[in-house]
Amino acid sequence: MPVSQKDKAERFQALHRGPGIFVIPNPWDIGSARILASMGFKALATTSAGMAFAMGRRDGAVTRDEALAHARDIAGASDLPVSADLENCFGDAPDVVAETIRLAAGAGLVGCSVEDTTNDPSKPIYDFDLAVARVAAAVKAARSLPIPFTLTARAENFLHGRSDLDDTIRRLKAFEAAGADVLYAPGLPSVDVLKQVLAAVKKPVNVLMGSKALPLTVEQLGAMGARRISVGGALYRAAMGEFLRAAREIKDKGSFTYTDRAATHAELTGFMAARPR
Repeated sequence: MPVSQKDKAERFQALHRGPGIFVIPNPWDIGSARILASMGFKALATTSAGMAFAMGRRDGAVTRDEALAHARDIAGASDLPVSADLENCFGDAPDVVAETIRLAAGAGLVGCSVEDTTNDPSKPIYDFDLAVARVAAAVKAARSLPIPFTLTARAENFLHGRSDLDDTIRRLKAFEAAGADVLYAPGLPSVDVLKQVLAAVKKPVNVLMGSKALPLTVEQLGAMGARRISVGGALYRAAMGEFLRAAREIKDKGSFTYTDRAATHAELTGFMAARPR
């Protein structure tokens, strides 16, 4: 029997209550979602960068309709709960954010994130009061849904050249007070900074892994108090790294030794559906 969206939503919230920490990897298409689901992960999250790159776009150059259609595909690829990276929810106004949350649930998602970034390079971060109002509107919309929808609030300072830990923590605490279920500050530059973020809030914290700044294991992150780990576009970049090495070998050397490392046709076939779901 298919797993209902409500069941997925309840399972997703239970993961955040613990015990322990869990990894929520980020597929970029239906095939990668099915592979990750088959490997035993307990939930999935979309990646805005991986999706955009796979479409031949730059990160941030995808419309709301495109992002939601992609999220629907990922949500339908397995029986796992799926949360989405919906960037700044595709609008400045709190009302637009709220509408995006409702549409996200309609796409089969059980959670999503709202960022405090503007997509304006000249002023990349929303003013504090507007950022909090946007999260509050997202929370209100999430609570109006017929499923327990998990809302992640993101403080984006460090991804946009604003190395202001005090302001980042201030924003996370305000998002927590506004009712966000999960808090997230991607791009933290060191383990010490991560420890300060974890100590500052009480709600579950998502940690972005995939850079040399945080040379930590799942076990170490759990011991520090993190509850959830995502990898953003890192799996897509890893796959494309091997693709580039293989293509360059063919072009520059005229050889094909990359096939020694390639997954077999049979292995990949085993992960995939025999026919459309």
